[in-house]
Amino acid sequence: MAQLELLNEQGQVASKIEASDDVFGREYNEALVHQVVVAYQANARQGTRAQKDRETVKHTTKKPWRQKGTGRARAGMSSSPLWRGGGRIFPNSPDENFTHKVNKKQYRAGVAAIFSQLAREGRLAVIDPIVLEAPKTKLLAAKLKALQLDHVLVIAEEIDENLFLAARNLPNVLVVEPRYADPLSLVHYKKVLVTKGAIDKLQELFA
Repeated sequence: MAQLELLNEQGQVASKIEASDDVFGREYNEALVHQVVVAYQANARQGTRAQKDRETVKHTTKKPWRQKGTGRARAGMSSSPLWRGGGRIFPNSPDENFTHKVNKKQYRAGVAAIFSQLAREGRLAVIDPIVLEAPKTKLLAAKLKALQLDHVLVIAEEIDENLFLAARNLPNVLVVEPRYADPLSLVHYKKVLVTKGAIDKLQELFA
């Protein structure tokens, strides 16, 4: 069984708790993690950008100068891709598909490998459920400051209204439920805090 650090309110390691090796003790597979992260980013792209080709760019069809006798290269019209303001040769279209296919088994294995590596590096820890008396950002900021954290992903079993409202104004803090723990956020944040109740849900999702 993997051993995870349990932090107290001062951010110090109070004890160790056991967790499944399938999620928190897996070997790190760099190629798989890279594939999962890239696929997640690619699948988030909307593909709404568009560029104009030489047919759709605004231009005149008049020949810029006569074919021979000027000493310059031949030119048919100003919409040529070689000209400034001309159309693109292979323009991006708004219906372009960026999706990458990753099956469920690969995705679960990739996310579990990230969790395991975070635990080995000391970037993942377990905390008691965060309870806020009011939806105040300063209350959550004070708790995180006491834990000596400023760039953190918090995975909570349940997010009540107070926690949701308090976290949304902190620029370097993200609070999510276990099902929304994505690979990009896991590798982005310096520290990942998981509540005790969320450990079981993560093991159900990614084991």
